[in-house]
Amino acid sequence: MWLIILAMAAAIATPIWYSRAGNDEYMLKLLCLILWGATIMVSVDHIMGYLMEGGEFFELTIDATILGIVLLIAALVIWEIVLLLKDPKHVLYKGKGS
Repeated sequence: MWLIILAMAAAIATPIWYSRAGNDEYMLKLLCLILWGATIMVSVDHIMGYLMEGGEFFELTIDATILGIVLLIAALVIWEIVLLLKDPKHVLYKGKGS
């Protein structure tokens, strides 16, 4: 389930970023990269686990769902920390003259 949650989040974030790519002031490109990177990493993990151990490819348990939600929250927290540090709208760090 965590693969499905991350893939859906990445698939939703990508067109949002693409529609605003000309003015990426909220750094949605970074969010897409984080989500797609995590999705690829989890895909490789699932493929290797399936090939080596067999069994189910998608875990549809409550634990897998909670893990997917935790991974999504972690990705969003990392994106927001970077967004706050970069401060593209200069809300936190005003310029020298202001």
